[in-house]
Amino acid sequence: MINTLQNAKRLSLLKLHQALPDYKRFLYEDLLESSSKITGVYGSRGVGKTTLLLQVLKALPLEDEKKLYISCDHPIFKNTSLFDFIDEFSKRGGELIVIDEIHEAHDFQAQLKSVYDFLDIKVFFSGSSAIKITNADFARRYSMYHLPILSFREYLEISQNISLPKYELSVLLTDHETIVHSIMNILIEKKILKFYDLFIDNGVYPFYFEDKNKYIDRIQETINTILHTDLGQLFSIQPDKIDTLKKLLLTICVSQPLEMTVDKLASTVGITKATLYKYIDYLGRAELIHHITHEAKRFNALRKPDKLYLGNTNLFNALCMDNEKGTVRETFFVSQLSAIHTLHYLDRGDFLVDEKYVFEVGGKNKGFDQIKNIPDSYIAADDIEIGIGNKIPLWLFGFLY
Repeated sequence: MINTLQNAKRLSLLKLHQALPDYKRFLYEDLLESSSKITGVYGSRGVGKTTLLLQVLKALPLEDEKKLYISCDHPIFKNTSLFDFIDEFSKRGGELIVIDEIHEAHDFQAQLKSVYDFLDIKVFFSGSSAIKITNADFARRYSMYHLPILSFREYLEISQNISLPKYELSVLLTDHETIVHSIMNILIEKKILKFYDLFIDNGVYPFYFEDKNKYIDRIQETINTILHTDLGQLFSIQPDKIDTLKKLLLTICVSQPLEMTVDKLASTVGITKATLYKYIDYLGRAELIHHITHEAKRFNALRKPDKLYLGNTNLFNALCMDNEKGTVRETFFVSQLSAIHTLHYLDRGDFLVDEKYVFEVGGKNKGFDQIKNIPDSYIAADDIEIGIGNKIPLWLFGFLY
């Protein structure tokens, strides 16, 4: 164990002295100020969990020998008890440890619980959104934070090197005209729709800014890693069934959200309905798709089909090059709101948000006919810079986090 700890310290020092991006994602201050003994960050691959935790580790005022970064997917931890390792580090003066890829550790739930119960050490950890780290036990014991894809606001901050505020949904709905003017005053180049179009195709993953020319290749690699490593190993999926998962993902990419019934989708992919629902759950956990149910299903009142969207708009270019504009608009709306709000779809209007607000998503000429006389109803309109009344620019819904 001592040799493992020495090797881990050496690797940690190398990691801590690597250059990190200057930009801090929206959870940075929350993590830095967390008073919890154990704090977890979960999210899909590629959203920047490792970078975020390293930024926090660097910023916390402790000597290097008292803090440590480890990644559980490193070979030196293959046959190592996570609890025993952290116990050894704690005995030798360790006060803070960052555990990356915790889902790679054997029996990590029980190991982490033992650390919580028996050791006097502060822990930050990251894990894939595909694993069950958001259950009641985790939520009760640990502070858990979800790190989603970049918001449009964050994309603008990085690409334009500016600082922009985020807004609560209720504030955005009430004051959107004033908010747009304040954003335009900050933007050096005022062409917000140009930036929005760029973001739709590229930029929801932070690694876009590392090598823009290889961005789509990186997304495809990320998808394959999620399917083969995260989902394949976690749910013991055979290699030939991974191809079926990918076929399902591609079918969702080329289809409109309500175009295919469950029976038709299962038949197209070549699996049973039971397996289809299981695979939809897997892809949803991995944040490769969003599974939106009808609002009536909240009460089990009637049988309705579900809407399936890709996890974000950049996945279209990586998977199928499909650009059906209505689907892309709705995918943007869902991807930006679902990170911090609950969504259902309805018969009148497109989405019910937080069981209160009704939204119709459409182009700049979209009217209110479908949502007429519905309280708290709004249009999220594409291709407009500024809205009026209950008609709000679609791009502005990228400023919620």
